[in-house]
Amino acid sequence: MAGTAHLIDAFLEMMSAERGAAKNTLLSYRRDLEDYSGFLGTRGRDAMISGKTDISAYLAGLSHEGLAPSSMARKLSTLRQFHKFLCADEFRSDDPTAGVASPKPRRGLPKILSRDEVDRLFQTAEGAIGNADTEAAREGAQRFYVLLELLYATGMRVSELISLPRAAVMRDAQFLSITGKGSKERIVPLNDRSRDAVRAYLPHVPAGRFLFPANSKEGHLSRQVFARHLKDVAIAAGISPSRVSPHVLRHAFATHLLEGGADLRIVQALLGHADISTTQIYTHVLDERLRQLLTQHHPLSGASED
Repeated sequence: MAGTAHLIDAFLEMMSAERGAAKNTLLSYRRDLEDYSGFLGTRGRDAMISGKTDISAYLAGLSHEGLAPSSMARKLSTLRQFHKFLCADEFRSDDPTAGVASPKPRRGLPKILSRDEVDRLFQTAEGAIGNADTEAAREGAQRFYVLLELLYATGMRVSELISLPRAAVMRDAQFLSITGKGSKERIVPLNDRSRDAVRAYLPHVPAGRFLFPANSKEGHLSRQVFARHLKDVAIAAGISPSRVSPHVLRHAFATHLLEGGADLRIVQALLGHADISTTQIYTHVLDERLRQLLTQHHPLSGASED
């Protein structure tokens, strides 16, 4: 341990003199290296003989303690610099941190809206149709309402939504044919509300290729225009616009389906995910549902221990 302390002091002296490391940086390095040295000591090791397995075990211990991946990555960076210094100054000939993968940050849980908030968006969007004071305003409000219905009813990506061709509406608006990433097509059923909204909207769509045409380079509504209108409706519905976006509604679609008992594989197909691992971002919903089911239906749930 005394030898490792000497090596830490030599490393910090180098970082200060040669690289001009700030005082707080040096203190952080010292804390990290003393923690690492203490861990090695519990294994009967020190920095002169530590190996890759020691580094991996140290990181695994940090993870078990609940340290964030970003903090673990910072500590590993300190160890890399320390061991590179030991090699450069010929204290040892090999670097045990070589080949050790940096911890990856955990994917954050998707931001969603509650069912009540989604209902408020729909009520506000539908109300705008009846409150429109011109025919142009009424048609614009109706178009937005249809966009909103389709987005939440199908979980489409906004790029898929705005570029829908008229031909995507199948079997009297019973289904939509959606072309997703990699030009892969998926058929998604429409619920009663979205189907009725599309049927009411279709007679007012100008002749052409797209379901939502616009005077743009692409010939269809832009995502920026739709997103801006969505935030305006959110404000009118009393919801912070920072919490509302097309992708948030896609997340809400998936989460609310799973809360209602839908199978993860079905949600994967509806979202157009090529890999189930992408859909598993929503498994926090399934975890909570499983806990509730276990609490409610397990024969020993709530029973006192003998």
